[in-house]
Amino acid sequence: MTQEHAVTALLNLSLHESNKSLIMNAGAVKSLIYVLKTGTETSKQNAACTLLSVALTDENKLSIGACGAIPPLVALLINGSNRGKKDALTTLYKLSSVRLNKERAVSAGAVRPLVVLVAEQGTGLAEKAMVVLSSLAGIEMGIEAIVEEGGIAALVEAIEDGSDKGKEFAVMTLLQLCGESFTNRGLLVGEGGIPPLVALSQNGTVKAKHKTDKNSLAGQLAVFICQQGWLSLSPE
Repeated sequence: MTQEHAVTALLNLSLHESNKSLIMNAGAVKSLIYVLKTGTETSKQNAACTLLSVALTDENKLSIGACGAIPPLVALLINGSNRGKKDALTTLYKLSSVRLNKERAVSAGAVRPLVVLVAEQGTGLAEKAMVVLSSLAGIEMGIEAIVEEGGIAALVEAIEDGSDKGKEFAVMTLLQLCGESFTNRGLLVGEGGIPPLVALSQNGTVKAKHKTDKNSLAGQLAVFICQQGWLSLSPE
């Protein structure tokens, strides 16, 4: 309980702007990482939230990543409670706004549990997982890992069965995976992605429709499909 109280106190202190740099300069990050590895479930959740709170600047994000915070956050993503997973997702997203931490997250194995969480509709985790995947898709090694872990199939399923917000995030991430890759577009077609994209362009939210308009993914896919001879644009 002493550890939980100490981490909770740090979390409360970190909410005040002037304390964030003091916490960083005191070397508290390494202690928080130790808690992420060894603490109770509540302690781990609060440690993740404290890291999120102090990750205000890119410099702090890089320092937190360099101290080794990302692997235990990935472990919390895999083994934590729903609350713990949400805290891990939010903190990973914040840290992954800088490229080096994206690379660290991919190397730490974050992509596989993220793809698994995309399929967990109704828990509030799927949408958060897609946002983190979208961030990791900002680098080539992230795209490769997402495709290798079956991310395209999971995202197609999210377009079919997810919430309105989840559909938007799924399309956004597919744009990143497939927009510059003929190979990945072919995988998307093979996973049955065209019918739900077409349906979304007709019946989805305004944001989702915008992401699937003729100048975006749907248009690119149509050209690619025709080039491959899978569909014809003739009226026959």
